[in-house]
Amino acid sequence: MPELVLLRHGQSQWNLENRFTGWVDVDLSDNGVAEAERAGALIAGHGLSFDIGFTSVLKRAIRTSDIALARADQLWIPVEKSWRLNERHYGGLTGLDKAETARRHGEAQVRLWRRSFDTAPPPLPADNPWRFDRDRRYAGMTPPASESLKDTLTRVTPYWDGTIVPRLREGLTPLVSAHGNSLRAIMKLLFAISDGDIVSLEMPTGNPLLIELDRELRPTRAAYLDSARAEPLPAAPA
Repeated sequence: MPELVLLRHGQSQWNLENRFTGWVDVDLSDNGVAEAERAGALIAGHGLSFDIGFTSVLKRAIRTSDIALARADQLWIPVEKSWRLNERHYGGLTGLDKAETARRHGEAQVRLWRRSFDTAPPPLPADNPWRFDRDRRYAGMTPPASESLKDTLTRVTPYWDGTIVPRLREGLTPLVSAHGNSLRAIMKLLFAISDGDIVSLEMPTGNPLLIELDRELRPTRAAYLDSARAEPLPAAPA
């Protein structure tokens, strides 16, 4: 039966500094590197073998994939990169300290921006230093000014359906190394999670999630490889 592993990148430097990151290409912290190493050790320890990898165009996800695959002695597998697996774009919140933003706008407003399904933060201002219009990674497309989780789901879905699902149907086992919100989008698709319930789903950094699927690519079992750092998982759809 098909399997895949979802891996949220290790702690980034801006995770450590409690800043909104989104599409900014922030590197892993020292702890994030260690988390990626542990992820690779868990993959090796469970005897998992991958045929292909998928990741975003942001270095924290790319390096997590590389470090984990190297630790599992599988760095040789092909890995495809796509902006569609990027983290959610935090718009005008990008680069801001989360605690200071809550003091300025109120915790309720910031919680709505961060945790609601379809409310996006304010758009990125034209004079914001964290703009991506001239970034070669996004040549040929217009980067969003801000995204809700719903927006993230909208851009992840075509990549899931058109690129990852066909590989699963071929019998390949993929590693998807990405971000909290792009992986939550995939989880919503796989487990048919409601708009209301998806907002409470969390994915720990650096802890591979093994998902076993039936022939129709419906989840039959899901488990984090490090059970001591697991988060609650949705039930498999009926």
